[in-house]
Amino acid sequence: MNLRELASLGWMHTLSALAEGVYLKTGIDSTRPVAFYGLVNERCNVKCRYCEYWRFDKYNDEMSIADWQKALLSVKQFVGNYSINFSGGEPLIKIGFIDLLGWCYDHGIKAGVTTNGSALTQANVKRIVAAHPFNVNISVDAPTAEVHDYLRGSPGLFDKLSSGIRFLLEERKAQGVEFPITIKPTITARNFRLLPQLVDWAQEMGDLLISPQPLSRWSPETYNELWIESTEMAEFEEVIETLVAMQKAGAPILTPESVLRLMPGSFREEKAPRSAMPCRVGMRNFFIRTNGDIEVCNFGFPIIGNIQQQSAQQIWYSPEAKKVRAETTQCEKLCLITCVSQKTLGNKVGMALRMLKGTR
Repeated sequence: MNLRELASLGWMHTLSALAEGVYLKTGIDSTRPVAFYGLVNERCNVKCRYCEYWRFDKYNDEMSIADWQKALLSVKQFVGNYSINFSGGEPLIKIGFIDLLGWCYDHGIKAGVTTNGSALTQANVKRIVAAHPFNVNISVDAPTAEVHDYLRGSPGLFDKLSSGIRFLLEERKAQGVEFPITIKPTITARNFRLLPQLVDWAQEMGDLLISPQPLSRWSPETYNELWIESTEMAEFEEVIETLVAMQKAGAPILTPESVLRLMPGSFREEKAPRSAMPCRVGMRNFFIRTNGDIEVCNFGFPIIGNIQQQSAQQIWYSPEAKKVRAETTQCEKLCLITCVSQKTLGNKVGMALRMLKGTR
């Protein structure tokens, strides 16, 4: 990642913001997606307590690597240069996925990955870095093995991913490839008190960014164990203020201050405040699921097409997409999960500058 790449993406987001404004005022739809996500698999090799994927009896079909290549080229034909973040499940256990990262680089597509860190072996890390990723996000929920491995349901994972992060830092320097490495904790009742220590841990490990996001309701544990309840809310709010103070003092916290301050409201299950309305994900997001289905948001909104059957442009301007786009602007849910969190253009600029600082 370099200043030229960020400037190009920044211009893309600026044009998008203008198109969003026109759409909201006039209904004229010249929007184009600017935030791309690829769910390459639902299969996972860890058993996070707040996730259901590992408990599924049956998984959705997965596109082949060749199918993904066709889909990604369709997007590029529609929007030009863009960045996409791949996730799962666990994307690094999909055969051919690291090759797909390299293919993206060769075809001018900026591709990043979110991983649980279990597959960050020395051999894999060398290949990942050689693929010139746009970013690497690693899910780390606590600065201790006891808490992290409990939440992730995988004994020994913390030590394994810690070694993997060191490999990444060393290999990034050895190959001279610049990309940010971001720690992504999911905030729960079990780990929120440790978030300031996790920021310290990230800084001690090296040039790492950190981007916490709140829990969402899904698994039984998110209802009976992991949700931050009203009895803990005052303490959680104090932790958020500590994170804001650390960010202002220069800590590499990527999440915008405005989003951090909304997190207690997320656990209180409040409606989105006026400052976060109207929701714009329907004008921004292009979420490619394992089988090629396209969504703009998976919180109750239907798919808008399938990239194996239609082009990206056909999907975006389809009647289904236009209907969902209008519906999302009326949604009042306070969503702070990274892929649907409401961010202003100013937020994005600030995040981009922090990412640029964290590339080396």
